[in-house]
Amino acid sequence: MSSAAGSVLRGIASYVQQRVEGWRTGSRGSQAFLLLVFVALVGAAVGIGELARVIVPVSLWFLVLMLGLMLLRFVPLLLLIVVLGAAAFWTSVETGFATPNRESALLILAVGVLLAIYQSSRQRSGLPMALSEAVLTELRDRLQRQGVVPPLPHGWRSESATITANGPSYAGDFLVADLREGRWLEMALVDVCGKGTSVGPQALQFAGALGGLIGALPPAELMAAANHFLLRQESDESLATAVHLKIDLVTGDYTITSAGHPPALHWHLSQRGWAIDNARGMALGVIDDAEFTPSRGRLRPGEALMFYTDGVIESADRDLDAGIDWLRHAALQAVETRGFTGMPKRVLKKVPRGDDDRALLVLERQPLTSPELHSERARSLGV
Repeated sequence: MSSAAGSVLRGIASYVQQRVEGWRTGSRGSQAFLLLVFVALVGAAVGIGELARVIVPVSLWFLVLMLGLMLLRFVPLLLLIVVLGAAAFWTSVETGFATPNRESALLILAVGVLLAIYQSSRQRSGLPMALSEAVLTELRDRLQRQGVVPPLPHGWRSESATITANGPSYAGDFLVADLREGRWLEMALVDVCGKGTSVGPQALQFAGALGGLIGALPPAELMAAANHFLLRQESDESLATAVHLKIDLVTGDYTITSAGHPPALHWHLSQRGWAIDNARGMALGVIDDAEFTPSRGRLRPGEALMFYTDGVIESADRDLDAGIDWLRHAALQAVETRGFTGMPKRVLKKVPRGDDDRALLVLERQPLTSPELHSERARSLGV
């Protein structure tokens, strides 16, 4: 008997799971099935109210309406609203249950229906609200995963931090990275024109394009391809600044290519200070034949490179050069206080609150006397 009951429960669970998976596809069949479920629930509520001679509360129709708004596409939602309207009219007027308070509740329900129709009609994806939000969240998560620097060989360490404008988790600043053969590291820090959620779709689209190109093209050709990609977009605001780094993790030799981006900073161990890199170039998405003048150098043990977006250095009371000087001083204090560990977050906390996204990335080549390197060598030797 228990075995049969278990089989029935497993069958029900499997059926429900199949229906949930079908709903996640947004297919017409899954929407039609869900609409039938809602109609059956409304019918059951009306039937129970008639048989028991009890008043069906208007709040029940509100609950069904909200669930429908979350789970149904626009056309099925309209059909459900028609059914809800008929049920509300029948249980409130035809049965003689209309009272002043109930009439007010029905009026509020009518306003809720209008708001639900408006909100559903604004879903340009054509998906239910809950599913549309899930898709956008998945795209955001992919962007964030793509911006994770791959695990680096011994002696190298990278840290980054981002603060989005006004708090939301969708930003126009993003990072793409690629590590080949355990030796060649490429990273691109990009700042798409715009702020916060308004620039999220552009950043997601551009990040996908760059993620497929980085590591497959030389730096100059990568920037040219990114420039042509933005020029092909229909929006007049498809502009971005970017800085690209290609570095040999064996020798420390690097090439920096900038496209209208704030200059990178190089921590020189001998000078105990941040030097301004001289890579220059036109912002992406402006003209066809954008020119880029890369810089080359070598990162020695104990040195680091820092990349950042303009939200870190720009403010209403200082110009770009003053902002860079402020950052060099703040980063110098951060390194002298606690080293490079946690430096991006510590520096960003000092940036005055503004309405622009802020991102900062540090790539460090650890000194040969670093305690972390000694512990790694000890582990590899089994000490």
